[in-house]
Amino acid sequence: MGSLLCPSLILLFSLWVSLISPAHSFNCSSLKLPGGKKQYSNCTELPTLNSSLHFTYNASNSSLSIAFSAAPSNANGWIAWAINPTAKGMAGSQALLALKNNGSMVVKTYNISSYSSIVEGKLSFDVWDLEAEAGDNGKMVIYGSLKVPASAEKLNQVWQVGPGVTNGHPMKHEFAKANLAALGELKLVEKASSGAPAPSPQAGNNDSGDGSKIREINAGFWILGLVSSLVLM
Repeated sequence: MGSLLCPSLILLFSLWVSLISPAHSFNCSSLKLPGGKKQYSNCTELPTLNSSLHFTYNASNSSLSIAFSAAPSNANGWIAWAINPTAKGMAGSQALLALKNNGSMVVKTYNISSYSSIVEGKLSFDVWDLEAEAGDNGKMVIYGSLKVPASAEKLNQVWQVGPGVTNGHPMKHEFAKANLAALGELKLVEKASSGAPAPSPQAGNNDSGDGSKIREINAGFWILGLVSSLVLM
């Protein structure tokens, strides 16, 4: 009996562990930045263009520190991440754009007032600590901090990648489905319900799967109870 019981216990315990593990939560350790020189409180894998965003929101001074990572559509291309303070989409967005200039990575700021007007210049909010780097995996990273509205809970974000640079200016990006879908909502603060503590902020496109987690935990405890019963037999 003992020889049969031990393998069964091991199997059931392994199943319980797999069920209560946070399978539906995103593991930031899998989104390693090329340089790895900065740490952020949150991360999300963005739904298009093979890109990700690491970020830390500081409510005390209304600032947001970000690291946006993506691969340009060509080796000599560019990447960009933007906040749109007034609407959803590209028009009106305030963009941070990384490209290679004379062999060095630089970050430029663009106030995109309309689809036909993409002008390099000062943004409508303060930005600082801007820098960029290129990794061995073909991806680029934009680092920076920006001022956000006081008590902001969410922001409209836009991201993009482009094929090349001409005379220091980014060439137009493609208009494929993935490019057109590169926008979403970035949640800075999650509202708590029924007095429960608020979870860590997440990006709007990152599903939490809370109902699935509860079902998995309940199943896990059921299996644990079965294990306990077998031990007492």
